Amino acid sequence: MEYTAEIKVQDMNCELCQQTIQIEVAKLLGVKSVRAVLADKVTRVRFRSDMTSAPAITDAIDGLGYEVKLIRTIPEGSVKTCGEETTLSGFYKCSDSSSKRSGEKAMLLDTAPTRHGQTPNTNRQSLVICERVKIQVYGISNNSCVKSIEARISRMPGVESISVSQKMGQAVVNYYPDKVDALTIIETIDSLGFEAKLPDVVEDSSTVAIEMHKLPTKENCKKCILTVTGMTCASCVNSIEKQLLKQKGIFSAIVALMAERADVVYDPDEMTPESIKEVVDDMGFEADIQDVDSGSGDEKLDLVISGMTCASCVATIEGLVKNLDGVISASVALSTSQGHFKYHSNIIGARTIMEAIEDAGFDCELSTDTNQVAVALQHKKTIRKWRNTFLFSLIFGIPVMAIMIYFMVTKNHKMICPGLSLENLLLFICATMVQFVSGRHFYVQAYKSIKHGVANMDVLIMLATTIAYAYSVIAVAVAMIMKKDDSPMVFFDTPPMLLVFISLGRWLEHIAKAKTSDALSKLMTMQATEAILVTLGKNHQILVEKEINIELVQTHDILKVVPGAKMPVDGKVIDGISSADEALITGESMPVVKKPGNIVIGGSINQNGTLLIEATHVGTDTTLAQIVKLVQDAQTSKAPIQQFADKISGVFVPGIVCLSVITLVTWIIIGYVDITKIPTYEKTEGHDINETEVILQFAFRVAISVMAIACPCALGLATPTAVMVGTGVGAQNGILIKGGEPLEMAHKLETVIFDKTGTITHGVPVVRKVNKFTDSVTLNELIAVAGTAEASSEHPIGVAIVKHAKEILMTESLGKCSKFQAEPGYGLQCQVTNISSMMIKKTEDDNNANIAREEADITDDEGQIKDDNNANKIYDVLIGNREWMKQNRLTVTDDINSVMSDHENKGQTAVLVAVNGVIAGMLSVADSVKEEAAHTVHILKNMGMDVILLTGDNRRTADNIAKQVGITQVFAEVLPHNKVDKVKEIQSKGKHVAMVGDGVNDSPALVQADVGIAIGTGTDVAVDAGDIVLIKNNLLDVAAAIDLSKHTVRRIYINFFFACIFNGLGIPIAAGALATFGVLLQPWMASAAMATSSVSVVMSSLMLKLYKRPKFSPLPEDDPIPAVV
Repeated sequence: MEYTAEIKVQDMNCELCQQTIQIEVAKLLGVKSVRAVLADKVTRVRFRSDMTSAPAITDAIDGLGYEVKLIRTIPEGSVKTCGEETTLSGFYKCSDSSSKRSGEKAMLLDTAPTRHGQTPNTNRQSLVICERVKIQVYGISNNSCVKSIEARISRMPGVESISVSQKMGQAVVNYYPDKVDALTIIETIDSLGFEAKLPDVVEDSSTVAIEMHKLPTKENCKKCILTVTGMTCASCVNSIEKQLLKQKGIFSAIVALMAERADVVYDPDEMTPESIKEVVDDMGFEADIQDVDSGSGDEKLDLVISGMTCASCVATIEGLVKNLDGVISASVALSTSQGHFKYHSNIIGARTIMEAIEDAGFDCELSTDTNQVAVALQHKKTIRKWRNTFLFSLIFGIPVMAIMIYFMVTKNHKMICPGLSLENLLLFICATMVQFVSGRHFYVQAYKSIKHGVANMDVLIMLATTIAYAYSVIAVAVAMIMKKDDSPMVFFDTPPMLLVFISLGRWLEHIAKAKTSDALSKLMTMQATEAILVTLGKNHQILVEKEINIELVQTHDILKVVPGAKMPVDGKVIDGISSADEALITGESMPVVKKPGNIVIGGSINQNGTLLIEATHVGTDTTLAQIVKLVQDAQTSKAPIQQFADKISGVFVPGIVCLSVITLVTWIIIGYVDITKIPTYEKTEGHDINETEVILQFAFRVAISVMAIACPCALGLATPTAVMVGTGVGAQNGILIKGGEPLEMAHKLETVIFDKTGTITHGVPVVRKVNKFTDSVTLNELIAVAGTAEASSEHPIGVAIVKHAKEILMTESLGKCSKFQAEPGYGLQCQVTNISSMMIKKTEDDNNANIAREEADITDDEGQIKDDNNANKIYDVLIGNREWMKQNRLTVTDDINSVMSDHENKGQTAVLVAVNGVIAGMLSVADSVKEEAAHTVHILKNMGMDVILLTGDNRRTADNIAKQVGITQVFAEVLPHNKVDKVKEIQSKGKHVAMVGDGVNDSPALVQADVGIAIGTGTDVAVDAGDIVLIKNNLLDVAAAIDLSKHTVRRIYINFFFACIFNGLGIPIAAGALATFGVLLQPWMASAAMATSSVSVVMSSLMLKLYKRPKFSPLPEDDPIPAVV
């Protein structure tokens, strides 16, 4: 029999409560459907009476923390109320009129059988039915984005299928709710760099009807970043995240312990950054708004404006700026002389706005952003606070130690009055000062934590010290009231000593934590603060020179960089020759030569020449800014291994409190059963001390020691500190690792797949060899004629021939080409004249001929290059393949054909050159293999990995490239969309796969792979899809990234070992497990051990800063291994 229970849920105040109730109740055995009506605060549940009951369901909701009341239970046949009707399958549906009338946002989760009357299984799993969710996804710009999302989500456990539509900006996911939930899917899509909205769950006609009205997300949802200080362990992180997610209008909250940062996505109509800050502050932490992202790409400008005298000045400035194209809003305050402007950076720049204000007769300057300064100052402030706390505690802690030792040695327990000794009086004074002055911070934090229903490390500390202090005061007070001859044994020594060691540990811990972000700090300090803006005349002479703030630099500005100065922004050299030190950005130890046409990186140091550069990327678009943001995001992310620590930290403090109580009760029982089992009993024999006092004193001591030694901080710090240092070290070595997950996964890799073009090879064809077949032209003539003819061609082979001609002949000038005609797929014909200018700079002696041969690997039949006496004659030129020559009635002899075939078998393209009706020579063109490619493959194989070449190129070329680098497994002629299938095929064998690529066609495979490694000089899409980015375009960094991952994960395990040793061994010892062997811990000893655990973990992570790039063994000079295609 089926019934419907109507349950009043008084505390159901928001959509999050509504969703939580429905999801959790739907999991109960026997529940057929759930509908929570937010407006009425009523939940209606249809259930089978032979499997569950209305009171059981009510208790389940009550267990979620809500105040509930069962209103009534109705047989299924009689249910039909207010705009609701029972469908054939028994589902509640709200009619349009009812929905409009009440305005309620309702959701329906149903676990009934399918419409065909079938259930997937007959056991408990029969209640777990595949659900479908529609997710709105913003930021899908091309098909590679679609493939990226589909590849990532389809790998998630519990996801049955996914379909992404670029046109609709929507993803439809079928999933099993017992393995994954919709919010997790949304967060995963967000982590790929897209913006996903909370779901609509729609009706699936093939399985089960599910309706879920979307939680109120807005098109203009915003993200704010807070700097949060005062967090000590993972439980602090969990409590902040949970508390924020309870607030109406907050969609997601991610808090990073080590980065002291919270990323919050919220609805601006429901919540503001200031309100979010208040929530965090109210929990006992200190929060500051670091950044607010509107999601629209708009920029903000804050100015200090002087010269304003009245309100009309304000109106003048606001009206003037608002009339500028690209300005969204303008707000000026006379009282503070501040102006706040919002503008489209792609239409107008900050300098233009400032110039407009200055032209109106006012002076203005930038209101300097002090966020990073504030963060640094906050670190110093926190360190100073804990230092002062430690010193104050130490001032009273040392006398406590002295008093204890003195009275222990002299045994002169002088009584001040009955029940109160001089020793206890002095200890009481010292303990009181420390407990309520040094311990004030802990009391405040513990109170705020408990007020929000969570327990952190501060709660443990204050429980331990308060119990010790209160027990001691009560014991002495009772003794005084009863006018005892002796003063009781108390724990007045515990609060001072415990707080001394805890404050010392916090002080050292914060000093060490500040050092974990040194790499990021170094990157941020590389940014130049000023730039020299110049105006150029003809011939690049400088007409006007002006020094401006770096934030005022705009795209296409011409900037002057003097020797020793930092490159202000990314740009292109237009004049001057110099070298740049890019070590801290790319890891390149040697200076890089910069000449006109070369790219410079903002933050690198100009060494020995003055340069004029044109700004190409400014502000947050510069390479340095992107690296900093990438490292910041990486250090904020959580590695999968950290989930283990988070789960433990979430229940650690309540568990320790329970364990402490159990320890107290156990020893009390043991004492009353057999007091001789109490280790301190023998020491009190012969003294007039009550047995009950001995039992309680020892039981409270071990209970307090348990709370003092337990530390969730060490577990919480084990992973984030190592990830922060590891990603920072990687960035300094030119390896950008996007977070903890790829850093952890890289050490598990078993297979590395390389793309060919642009990854194993340079991706640009070059002339590999020149053969001359006739004496009618010299080798220089042949090269000059071919270069001039191909200058009119846009084909990559033609570009390679032109570049080769200029390099060999050492000239930038070309001859004259006329009557040019190209035949696609065959070649070209033209007439070439005036090549003398190309020949002048080339001296035709034997020495230069030998040099030319050595550099270009060129040969001719005679071994010599003849003098060119006919440089100005007319050349009728044909360049192309065999068919092109035959069409023009030229014969390709067997000898020529044999030479061509030899080169073609090596994967090279053979191009014939005919001059004046005679086939004069052949140029062999091919993409060249990177110098370090073979060495990298050798290293990876030595590391025990399978190396595979995956390319869309033809089999012959792929085979040849594989032979050159020593790869034995090749997948050739693979279309871009099939690369993902190849990766999946290897993963299906149980192997962890890395994909190394650089192009757009690689991005889906990069996402599908367990670790995607993108070449930094590749396309933006590939770089975005990669988990690891190699800035230097050096394949040896692939092996270096894997090596760094292994070192980092090893350090994480070492950190966990330290944390587990201190907690796993320390807690039982503190509880008196070894008391029978005479091993006991005083509470102050336990607190010292606890402080040591946190410091040791952070110091262990800092050892990663000593990491050096491995010096890989040289490549052996063995014969290449033939590839298997």
